[in-house]
Amino acid sequence: MSEMLIKNATVYDPINNINGDMMDIAVKDGKIVDSVSGSAQTIDAGGRLVYPGGVDAHTHIAGSKVNVGRIMRPDDSRLNNKPRTKVTRPRTGYTVPNVYSMGYGYAEMGYTTAFEAAVPILKARHTHEELEEIPIIDKGGLTLFGSNWMVMDAIRENDLDRLAAYVAWGLLSSRGWGVKIVNPGGGEAWGFGKNVSGLDDPVPNFEVTPRQIVRQLAEANEKLNLPHSIHLHCNNLGKPGNYETTLATFDVCKDIKSKRDRQSLHVTHVQFNAWGGNHWGDFESKAEPIADYLNKNDFLTIDMGQLVFGSATTMTADGPVQYANARLLKARWSNGDVELEDSSGVTPLEYHPQSYIHGIMWAIGLELALLTKDPWQVLMTTDHPNGGPYVNYPMVMTMLMSKKRREEEMAKIAELTFERTSIAGIDKELDWYDIAIKTRATHAKVLGIVEHGKGHLGVGADADIAIYDIKPDETDATIEYNKVEAAFRYAAYTIKGGEIVVKDGEITATPKGKTFWVKSTAPADGHERMMEDLKMKFKKYYSVSMANYMVQDEYVEHPYVVETGYQ
Repeated sequence: MSEMLIKNATVYDPINNINGDMMDIAVKDGKIVDSVSGSAQTIDAGGRLVYPGGVDAHTHIAGSKVNVGRIMRPDDSRLNNKPRTKVTRPRTGYTVPNVYSMGYGYAEMGYTTAFEAAVPILKARHTHEELEEIPIIDKGGLTLFGSNWMVMDAIRENDLDRLAAYVAWGLLSSRGWGVKIVNPGGGEAWGFGKNVSGLDDPVPNFEVTPRQIVRQLAEANEKLNLPHSIHLHCNNLGKPGNYETTLATFDVCKDIKSKRDRQSLHVTHVQFNAWGGNHWGDFESKAEPIADYLNKNDFLTIDMGQLVFGSATTMTADGPVQYANARLLKARWSNGDVELEDSSGVTPLEYHPQSYIHGIMWAIGLELALLTKDPWQVLMTTDHPNGGPYVNYPMVMTMLMSKKRREEEMAKIAELTFERTSIAGIDKELDWYDIAIKTRATHAKVLGIVEHGKGHLGVGADADIAIYDIKPDETDATIEYNKVEAAFRYAAYTIKGGEIVVKDGEITATPKGKTFWVKSTAPADGHERMMEDLKMKFKKYYSVSMANYMVQDEYVEHPYVVETGYQ
């Protein structure tokens, strides 16, 4: 039996409405409890900042595309290298770190949970092998369904029970946590060198539209009562003028009622989908109409996808956009096709502050977070490593907290940026509580893992705790942003499941984290129709047998399974 008492902590825990209260936190056997015995290990926080362990609801940390990124960036493998220690394995990489560095880097920042945002079912075994090798943090994966033949066939035939049955089977097969949709229908079109251009553009050979894919997957998601809503990457990402498609996509799910205490739609890395103009010459921010929509509607959430200047390795299941990036920038490019399921692409690139296009992208992410009134609706992300590596989160936090810090960055950026964005005129500065929402509480709530002990410090929660070497009541984050960034980059303590894994910014232990996945059930008749169709597709089209397709339990050594049923 292990016990710990954190004394004199300045705690911010938005899930439990704790806003800078000085209090003690008791830990027993890896959980938050009311009290502990006098023999408990004691940490005196001395008034320092204490948050729940950080949660990242959208990142790319494992799977075949990440490995392709590593292969394409031999230069990256020479960055951020650290040798083996008595506790840690060798670390390499900046935009695409090795698996060990993935876990160490998150833990150093006080993060304890991260979800891989795009898992093709066919490649899920490989993804789980990497997830198991990432130390310390808990994790999960979002399974790709947006260009899947089984999905589109069920939608074309308007068979919601069959669709729900396939989603349940796909989550079981991939040991996945939620439904991910990328450029709905576009991945299938890309197999024929085409794409879909809008919500009502039919997918070749299937005669269903992105609108139908989004709508019916959202309905199936609620029928299955899944913890997370659908997680959507909109059509037309990376194209000037795409904000109109984004707003129209929001409306597709406007009347869908969530079965749980969460949104019915989460739209990811909206910075890349809040673009105005007709071409690159008149490219401009359209964050304001996106934020205005959010301010009037509470059924959806988004994440920023904040751009960070410097190196990035863009990777996505949106194959067409990566081809376009490579052509536009004359960059290296890799294409992937997952049979019957989706596509992918990888393009390394650099974001330059003197490029007004990149400057506008930088501004859009911040505008989305600062112009949206409810901090619970916008998650802080960089869409790692697409907008920039996750290790830059502390810098993003300071830009949200300090106008002066933003102005420091603006001084480096092309002047045209400020004619086409509103960022220079935004005075809003987030506080410590807001940052706890945007990096902990809302991520956990959006994913549906609050009730499973994540994102908060209430009694019964996992003892995932971050202590930062800064005293909120003695620190003006609007001015002392360098001090704040340094504190957020290397936690004084990161406690994972009641065990100290980081002390004074150094890794002290490397326990294995849990993997979250959902086991759901659908009506028997829908399941039977689905299996009949699925067996036919394996026989006629797949290059693997059905018996060798599903992820076995042996691939998920530390599972955390949540069961749901059709309603």
